[in-house]
Amino acid sequence: MERELKFATKCVHAGEKPDPVFGAHTTPIFQTSTFIFENVEQGAARFSGEKAGYVYARISPNTPTHAVLAEKVAVLESGETGQTFASGMAAITAVVLSALKQGDHLISTDVVYGCTYSLFSEVLPGLGIDVSFVDTSGIENVRAAFKPETKMVFLETPANPTITVCDIREIAGLARAQGAICVVDNTFATPYFQKPLLFGADVSLSSCTKYIGGHADLLGGVVVGSRDFMKSLGKVVGYTGGIMGVHEAWLCIRGLKTLHIRMDRHAENAMKVASFLESHPAVMWVRYPGLSSHPQHEVAKKQMSGYGGMLSFEIRGGVEAGRRLMDSVRLCSLAVSLGATDTLIQHPASMTHACIPGHIRNKVGIKDGLVRLSVGIEDPEDIIADLEQALSKT
Repeated sequence: MERELKFATKCVHAGEKPDPVFGAHTTPIFQTSTFIFENVEQGAARFSGEKAGYVYARISPNTPTHAVLAEKVAVLESGETGQTFASGMAAITAVVLSALKQGDHLISTDVVYGCTYSLFSEVLPGLGIDVSFVDTSGIENVRAAFKPETKMVFLETPANPTITVCDIREIAGLARAQGAICVVDNTFATPYFQKPLLFGADVSLSSCTKYIGGHADLLGGVVVGSRDFMKSLGKVVGYTGGIMGVHEAWLCIRGLKTLHIRMDRHAENAMKVASFLESHPAVMWVRYPGLSSHPQHEVAKKQMSGYGGMLSFEIRGGVEAGRRLMDSVRLCSLAVSLGATDTLIQHPASMTHACIPGHIRNKVGIKDGLVRLSVGIEDPEDIIADLEQALSKT
């Protein structure tokens, strides 16, 4: 039996082969919108799906560059196949549109990225799809939310921005028993630290904009699942056209080659920063899955091999103190998004989650004083020193 390659080796090699025409070592950028057929019969066979091959850059598998990225992520997620998208939101939209129809019911984690919340609360109901937002950190909450019409459970774990963790295995099993699919947004953890499909989830998706790209210089999304699911998903991609640009696909391939190295450093730094913040007198609480104080720390230990680079905290003095903190950082960048090489700090209630009504934000724990930190790969002493000087001004 052939030896199974380790994750780091897969990051570098999975999906990639030398260019058969010129022998290029790295995957080329296939900057083309269309592909030439040998004859009419071949073109018809590709369009009908009878034969594999490329037809047009909007239609899956898009281009050879996209195909390499999709295969690489699928291998890293331990899934059958993948599909790339123009953004994480394009990926989420395609997943729900390919799996749900009028009259269906969706159960979603109550704490999700702001645009995911808006898609689920504003767009899907207009299509006749019922949505329930549930605290999925409690299995009984999920069980109670099921209806005969429930066709999907959507989990975000760890959740953005509260860093809440839910038990993928338990919820995926419950969904399967009810005839629903389980979809996990794996953006925060990445396939390096968490593999939802191995815990029973049907679909794992990520925003490539974050850790997969890793350098804050692209937009993208990716979905991994079974070949049957991807076949239906591919139709939605072709019809709606939310595909990733070929240059962005190439950047993601390059970014994945160092994913394991970066994620180790992100996590190492985040633990040090979280421990510092937890001991600081100006900080009320810290949420980081690696801390024993995290409410779902034991769940995180079961399904995560590392705890990532994301944390949230609240400082004494409320919103005003938080504003002074974020206006006083020098090394940390006041910016949204996450997963960059440098440390990013932001205020979810007024930025990434401002689209969620205030009373709902408060109910699910996105308080006005909550600060979200994406810990970068700088020297941790420098990150801590910057936060310390900023906290002294609150």
